[in-house]
Amino acid sequence: MTNIKQLIQSYGSYISVPWRGDVAPDQRVVFCVYNEKDELNLRGKIDEFEIVTRDSGHGWAEFDLTDTFAGWLSGEKYAKSYFQRPDLLSSLMPRYLRYIEEGFIKFLRENAVTSNTVIALKGVGSLFGFLKVRAVTDRLAPLVEGKLLVFFPGSYENNNYRLLDGYDGWDYLAVTITADKNFE
Repeated sequence: MTNIKQLIQSYGSYISVPWRGDVAPDQRVVFCVYNEKDELNLRGKIDEFEIVTRDSGHGWAEFDLTDTFAGWLSGEKYAKSYFQRPDLLSSLMPRYLRYIEEGFIKFLRENAVTSNTVIALKGVGSLFGFLKVRAVTDRLAPLVEGKLLVFFPGSYENNNYRLLDGYDGWDYLAVTITADKNFE
């Protein structure tokens, strides 16, 4: 069985457990952590996560971060200058984060999500070098009444997440699901 199939099974075990309605936003976040080499395989099987979720009696909606940076930067007045001087971009990252949040709020309204809906956040690897996943998760989690499922390409060890295994990570209160163990 592949790692992604095992991840789907572990996720299915978690999502089928009845949800408590009185938990903080951080505790409604679920990280499905997988090896970054499995990104294409995971994307090809996201519909299986949806099926498991719906079979458990919950709604499903996907929000994709993959192209958000390009969409945001193309709308910036001085985009050409930033291509010539990418070092200037770091000061603009709060605006990029606001762009993601605004798009997410619009997405929630358009999809009429409820407290029984799983919002799947994919494409977080595209944040690498621009924003911390934690900053995005901290901003989006309070907007979600149900569960925020983050597909996380990287690693998780000793309560520490590392995106793409590229730099030091952080610890977070979210539920963590990996292929080799169910959930914490």
